[in-house]
Amino acid sequence: MRPNKIQQAWAEGRAAVNVFLCIPASFPAEIMASLDWDGITIDMQHGVTDYHSALHMMQAAARYDPAPMVRVPWNDPAIIMKSLDAGAYGVICPMINTRDECERFVGACRYAPAGYRSTGPVRASFYAGADYHEHADTTVLTFAMIETQEAVDNLDEICSVPGLDAVYIGPSDLSVSIGKGPGGDQRDPDVMERIDATLAATKRHGIKAGIHTMTAAYANEMVEKGFDLVTLSSDFRLMLASASAILSDVNLGGRG
Repeated sequence: MRPNKIQQAWAEGRAAVNVFLCIPASFPAEIMASLDWDGITIDMQHGVTDYHSALHMMQAAARYDPAPMVRVPWNDPAIIMKSLDAGAYGVICPMINTRDECERFVGACRYAPAGYRSTGPVRASFYAGADYHEHADTTVLTFAMIETQEAVDNLDEICSVPGLDAVYIGPSDLSVSIGKGPGGDQRDPDVMERIDATLAATKRHGIKAGIHTMTAAYANEMVEKGFDLVTLSSDFRLMLASASAILSDVNLGGRG
């Protein structure tokens, strides 16, 4: 079976670097996949992508080696299973608040007897190899998003679910859930307390921890803290930042 580059990074003892893809088109996905990411995640929750665009994006990225993942819009077995059958090597599931929700999520990603995923990897077997069914449960990664106070209160129960590979912190929603403002690269002490508690829980239970970041500087800080995966912004934000920077550097003599 084709290897998972995120797992390879972890086996090498280093953090994995991921990026979100929000633009529903194959060519931008192909461009981003050509860079040295360990993972690329198609964002079907907040990105403007759906299943069909996600499929085309995974096909465009397939010649390169970042692990293709999806952030599904919700903890819905139908879209989780279809995304995996399309070739996703990992699923990030939003708003996991309880052990029961986590068990339902993980179960949708695993074949029996470990879970209840239906067998039918129509494209996945072409992307991954003829032995997909034999190795899928140990190659496909499961990330439960921790982004509410309720989830923080239930960390030990969530992190102990069999088959869960990692949690993934959504700092903006986590901040909002405790009455703070939205935004990435959080430094509010109350938010950081919950981020640290989540990281500590993953260490206790022997699973991995990922977090969404907006800048390389903050991502580096999170790696130093002990995070195993950092997402460095998204395609549209990186494009916007680059275009804004170059536009501001153009001197058109009185423009603006």
